[in-house]
Amino acid sequence: MKKYIIDGNNLIGKIKTLFSLQQKDKNQSRKNLIKILDKYFVNLNANVSLHFDGFENDPIHSAKMKILYSNNNSADTEIIKEIDNSKNPKLLTVVSSDSKILNYAKVNSCSVIKCEDFAKTISTKKNNTEEVIIKSINESEIKKMFGVDN
Repeated sequence: MKKYIIDGNNLIGKIKTLFSLQQKDKNQSRKNLIKILDKYFVNLNANVSLHFDGFENDPIHSAKMKILYSNNNSADTEIIKEIDNSKNPKLLTVVSSDSKILNYAKVNSCSVIKCEDFAKTISTKKNNTEEVIIKSINESEIKKMFGVDN
């Protein structure tokens, strides 16, 4: 099964609304990122670990991901440990903007995605899903919902 290792703080930094929120409320920006990622991974058959720097203050739960805090280490160090402990690094996709992490992942045969590219992917999927729903509702159904005769 495919596994994603995501550098959470890097990804927050590439999503404008989350980055702005992080300046005011770090934990809320993390919660919002987790909601976005849970929606993205809901129908994908993949394991996901999301790494954050620092300590867990207010527990955040996820339906699809394992949320990891680096405590006294850096998230980068913990991501490298996770790559090292993988039985099959070829099944790993590492999401980060840190060149040290991306290079280390490549050397270990992992797939890599820069956070800015992954941010576009997750926002595109959300928009495409909404468009499909909107297109699936025809005009007569809308008129029925609002009690408007044809």
